[in-house]
Order: sequence, then structure tokens, then C-alpha cells
Amino acid sequence: MKVIKAKPSVHRPLTEEVLDAAIKRGEARQARSLQAVSVTFESPSLVIRFEDGSGVLLPVSQYSEFDGFDSDDYANLTVGYAGTALCHEGKDLDVSISGMISASPSLMRMAASVVASRNGRQSSAAKSEAARANGKKGGRPRKTDTAP
Repeated sequence: MKVIKAKPSVHRPLTEEVLDAAIKRGEARQARSLQAVSVTFESPSLVIRFEDGSGVLLPVSQYSEFDGFDSDDYANLTVGYAGTALCHEGKDLDVSISGMISASPSLMRMAASVVASRNGRQSSAAKSEAARANGKKGGRPRKTDTAP
């Protein structure tokens, strides 16, 4: 077992600069994260809506966290943790929305496809320079058949 010694805490007084920096870090983190604004139950799925107007349907049968829930329990689900989790105070339940989405194989395949498509359209300075150099030589070199 590896032992990690605690570092002594460094007391930093709370100043306007420290507070402004913390607010900026929080705003940047919020802009990068998934922000749900509502959750409703429409049997047999949870409908999670996001701040941009999009949403996702997640069938509750795929998530063991909701075993034993009845219609009243689903009605008492709320969005918490700055729009990143579903919460139920009576059942002491906090479930990450991104974790629920990542547990869905079909949503993950779709996300991978979207990311691959977006990444394929990106162009770097090196990629642009290589395309220009190939253009000066008459375009991309033709593949040669090197079969034995």
C-alpha cells in the first residue's frame, strides 16, 4: 500500500482577485460541461432536456439505480450539481447524466461517429502546407500497385 503524506495547507486570504479567478474558472468549466435543465418521466424513459433545447431519452430499465422506483419517485427526480446529475433526496440518489449517457452503447456509437466526422474536417497548418506542396507537384501522388 502506498502512503501519501498530506501537504500542509497554505492559507490564502480571500481577495477580489482570488474570487474573480475562481469565478472565471467556474464559468469556463460550466461552458465546457453538459447542462441539463429538466428531467421528466415518460414511461418507460427519462426525458432529460438541456439548456440549448436538445434532449435525450434514456430507458430506465438499463439503469439499476432506478430499480424499485415508482411513479412518485420519478416525479421527485430533480436536476442538480449545476445541471450535471439527476438527484432524488428521499432515496439519497445522485447519478451523473454523462455517466448515464456513456452507459448507453448506441449513444456512445453515435457520439464516436460525430466526433470522428468533426475531427476529419479539422485542418491544421501542417495539413494545409502539405496540401499546397502536393498541389505544386501536380496533386496527391497516385498509389502504386506493389503486389507481388
